[in-house]
Amino acid sequence: MTQTSQSQTFLANRATGHIGLSVVAADGVTRRAQVHEHGSLRARFPNTHDGALEVVIVNTGGGMTGGDRFTVDMAVGEGGSLVAGTTAAEKIYRSTGPAAELNVTLKVGAGGKLAWLPQETILFDRAKLLRRIDIDLAGNATLIMVEAVVFGRAAMGEAIADGSFLDHWRVRRDGGLIYADTAKLDGDIAGQLGRRAVAEGGIAMATVLLTPGGASELERVRAIGENFTGEVGISAWNGVAVARLIAKDGATLRHDIIALLAGLGTAVPRLWLQ
Repeated sequence: MTQTSQSQTFLANRATGHIGLSVVAADGVTRRAQVHEHGSLRARFPNTHDGALEVVIVNTGGGMTGGDRFTVDMAVGEGGSLVAGTTAAEKIYRSTGPAAELNVTLKVGAGGKLAWLPQETILFDRAKLLRRIDIDLAGNATLIMVEAVVFGRAAMGEAIADGSFLDHWRVRRDGGLIYADTAKLDGDIAGQLGRRAVAEGGIAMATVLLTPGGASELERVRAIGENFTGEVGISAWNGVAVARLIAKDGATLRHDIIALLAGLGTAVPRLWLQ
C-alpha cells in the first residue's frame, strides 16, 4: 500500500459525532423536546430533583485524533434551565495529518439558563485541535460556562513537545457580539507555556465566563482568593464576567475551578467529583 493510499484510508476512517438537543420548560420543569445523536456522541440524562435538566455528553470513541469531527448543538427554550457536562475529560491524541475539530453551538431563549460545564480537554504530544464555540443569548438569558485545557498529564511525566491548539469563542446577546476570544498555541507548546507572559510553566488553564456578570461576581471571587492554589484572575465589563485560571497541573486546576464556581453559587456536576 502506497503512502497516499494509507493517508486516504486514514482519513476515510475518522470518527464523526453529532448531538442535537433542544429543551423546553413547562410548569417550572425543563424537559427534552428533541434529541438527535449520530456517530460517536451520545446524550444521557441523569435523574435530577429540581426544575433544571442535566445532560451528560458521552464520547463512545474514548477520545479524538486528527481528522475526527464532532458537533454539539444545544438550544434552551424560553424559561428553560439546562446543565451540560461530560462523563470524563476529553482526550485529544496525536495526529499525523489534520486537526481534530469540535464545533459547539449553544442557544438560550428568553429567561433561559445554561450551565456549560464539561470536564477538562487533555492534549497529548503532537495533538492538533481546532475548536469553535458560538453562543446566542436572548436579552435576559443567563450563561455560565467553563472550558479547561490540560497540555499533557504531569503525573505521567508527559509534555507536549509539538502540537497545535486553536480555540475560537464568540458570544452574542440579542444578535450583538458581547464577547470574542481566540487563543492559539502552535509548534513548541511546552516552550510557549514556559514563558512568563503566557503561563510561566503551568500546563493547565481554564476560562470561566458568566453573563450577566459584574461587580458582585468580582467581589465574591476575590473574597475567596486564599482558597486558590494556582493563578486566578477575574474581570468584568459590559455585563460579562470572565475568570482566567492557570495551574501547574490538571488536579490543581480542577480544585480552583470547583472553588471558583462555589464562590459564584454554582455546583459542578456530580461526575466531576467521581
